[in-house]
Amino acid sequence: MEFREPLDDLVNRPEKFTTGLNFPAPERIRIYDSTLRDGEQMPGVAFSPGQKYQLAKALSDIGCDIMDLGFPFAAISDRHALQLIVQGKRMGEIREDVELLVMCRSNKKDIDATIQTLRAIDVNINEVTFFIFTSGSDLHLKYKIGKTLLRREGRDISEWLDLPVEFYRQANVRMMCEAISYAREQGVEAVEFGGEDGSRADLEYTIELARAGYAAGGTRYSFPDTVGCFTPEGVDYYMPRIVREFPGQDLVCHFHNDFGLANINTIRAMSHGINVPTCTANGMGERAGNAPLHQVVMTLKQLYGITLPHFKYENLRELRRMVESFSGIPVSAHEPIIGQGVFTHESGIHTAGLLIDPSIYQVIPPEMVGARIRYVFGKHTGLGAVKAVLERPEYRAGLERDGVEVNDELIEAVTLFVKDARQKRTRSDQFTTVNEAYYREYNRLGISELRLVELASTIGRMLNEGVLPQVNEPNAGKLPPATEISREKEEAK
Repeated sequence: MEFREPLDDLVNRPEKFTTGLNFPAPERIRIYDSTLRDGEQMPGVAFSPGQKYQLAKALSDIGCDIMDLGFPFAAISDRHALQLIVQGKRMGEIREDVELLVMCRSNKKDIDATIQTLRAIDVNINEVTFFIFTSGSDLHLKYKIGKTLLRREGRDISEWLDLPVEFYRQANVRMMCEAISYAREQGVEAVEFGGEDGSRADLEYTIELARAGYAAGGTRYSFPDTVGCFTPEGVDYYMPRIVREFPGQDLVCHFHNDFGLANINTIRAMSHGINVPTCTANGMGERAGNAPLHQVVMTLKQLYGITLPHFKYENLRELRRMVESFSGIPVSAHEPIIGQGVFTHESGIHTAGLLIDPSIYQVIPPEMVGARIRYVFGKHTGLGAVKAVLERPEYRAGLERDGVEVNDELIEAVTLFVKDARQKRTRSDQFTTVNEAYYREYNRLGISELRLVELASTIGRMLNEGVLPQVNEPNAGKLPPATEISREKEEAK
């Protein structure tokens, strides 16, 4: 219906409370998608090169600006995927302005291997950005890469635990900067850089590391919340300082979702001036995933009034379905924005309000994200929803052809029937079969520990007999039959 008063006079819009922040101009925001690398690291997920190419085309079409393609030298399939995606970009099937990114650790060996891999598949080193990363927090510096730093500095491994954190900090700066400088000497023009576990790192050291990286030839700094423990207050502590230190630079935030805060932390970082948010389609990624693409772009648009100029919001649900199909991981039916059920209504109170005007109970227009309002009927159904559906022209015409008049008596009788039918189903239905099927298939996405041990046993016996298993054999992907013991253990889980 048409309101007599402007909607802004009837409600306080979210933007009333979100103006005056330091968001970058919409045209400076670059959506950085990591579905093809970090997203694939979700346990059990493995995309084929062809699937990665289809996803890259979809991500390009929807409006992503940067795509992280991971470590091309690490796997044949990743090299093939990179080759397909670069060729697709040359042919115009992927936008010309999409930036492709590959990753390297902070050492010459990784950089050389990446350059050699790119040459082998006919990819110019300046058709991609090199992301040269290291560690950022003292925990990671001393206890994750400490022995590597000791060897580089010519120190004895026996000194590992006794040397102070400051030694590892300075050794880390030297290692990263030498790697960046080396890549630039080899002709690499674009180098992203950063230190893992940034959200738990000392802020002054973070600034020192970033400043040194730029001085060594790095072109874009990336700040990660690797373990997903950031809070909005933590974002407020780190981000303003980083933005002040590097004015005018493109700055990346890469946040994980272990507490369900990746979206709001990403938005908060952008409100301080960060212009390159990292996301993944469907929120795919390690553990609980990364900042979900759909949440970030729609929060910016609907709650903060920032519309990305070339983003196709209406493709979000189509992208969701593609990622679900390729990954084997469905999103919740009630996942915000893209879930199958988020624009579906049953409650009589809600449907009555929606029938007056959708804005009474929805602030996201479903058509904006490629969806539509749907009704389901059951325990909470009200007369209004039944009436609205039966009176739709296409349905009413069919009923009239059957000699059925849509009147109050029919509407009330149908409403009572569906309420009663759903209640009876509640008493009789068990959903354990559906849930068991879901988790059974989920557990089959990867190879379990027990199956790995069985596989090692089989391959070990083959090796003892002088037979070398070939990964390119037709049956290489088929595992030996499970023993009864492991099958019982798996089923018990």
